[in-house]
Amino acid sequence: MSEVRDVVAAILEDHRTMEDLLRRMRSVEEDREAALKDFAALLIAHGEAEETEIYPALKRFRNVDSEAVEHGEEEHHEGNEALLALMEVDEVGSDEWDEKLEELATAVTHHLDEEERTILNGARENVPEERRAELGEVFLRDRRKHLKADCGSIDSVRAVVRAQ
Repeated sequence: MSEVRDVVAAILEDHRTMEDLLRRMRSVEEDREAALKDFAALLIAHGEAEETEIYPALKRFRNVDSEAVEHGEEEHHEGNEALLALMEVDEVGSDEWDEKLEELATAVTHHLDEEERTILNGARENVPEERRAELGEVFLRDRRKHLKADCGSIDSVRAVVRAQ
């Protein structure tokens, strides 16, 4: 039996997980490399599921800002590029790694904030609860598919960035 989840709640849960993983990547007391691996998989799976399944569906609703949705896609691309730049740094914790981590954190936290204020608030207010539950199921299924396909590997991230 599948768990019924509102798409907005599912996306917000991922956002909080991403913020936690960014904190772990910044901490010298954490396994920063493992946090990066988890972050890469979640960021790519989350973004791909949003762009493939959720954003197109939300654009069809009146009062959901289509321009904000398209801007969200652009911000996914910026985040993916920043992720790849960090993954290509050889030494975790080096000055270059810390610099690329901050660029990634800036891009992603900006996107999360903006998406929550524009797209997700619009979806919560204008998309019926039943449809949000259907979209939640679709989002989680697509996200799982990407995670199972090792979407967070450096080769997969490179392929996503090249396809943008």
